[in-house]
Amino acid sequence: MPAPSLYLHLPGTAAEALEFYRDVFGGSVEQFTYAQFERTDGPGAAIAHGVLSGKVDLYVSDAGEHDEPFAARGLMVALLGAAEPTTLRTWFASLAEGGEVVEDLRTRPWGASDGQVRDRFGVLWLIGYEHGTDAAAQAASTAD
Repeated sequence: MPAPSLYLHLPGTAAEALEFYRDVFGGSVEQFTYAQFERTDGPGAAIAHGVLSGKVDLYVSDAGEHDEPFAARGLMVALLGAAEPTTLRTWFASLAEGGEVVEDLRTRPWGASDGQVRDRFGVLWLIGYEHGTDAAAQAASTAD
C-alpha cells in the first residue's frame, strides 16, 4: 500500500512553495495552472495542481474558490527515519529558514534524536532518526 501524501491548498503561494520544497528535499516539480486545466474556479495563472516527486513526495495547489486554504491545527508531518541523519539534519535546517524551530533537533532520553520545525508555509514537520542509522556509522560498525 502506498503511503499517504501531503496535499496543500495554499493562498496563492503554490509556485513559491514548490520551489522551496524542491530546494529542501530535491526531486522534480511539475505544475499546471487553472487555465491549463480549463478550470474557472481560480485565477488562470494560479497553480491548480503541482507535484514534487523525489525523496519526499507532496502535492500543492493555490486554493480555488471552493477550497479551504491550508491551516494546520493538530497536524504534523513526520519524517522519522525517512533519510540518513545527515540529510534529515539538513532538511530540518532548511525548513527552518523563514519558518520557526518549535523544538530543537536533539538527542532524546530514549536515545533517538528528533525535533519539530514549522516552515514558512505553516507546515509542522517532525524530523528524527535513530542513532547509528547513517551510512558512516553502519560502515564503521561492520568494519569492527
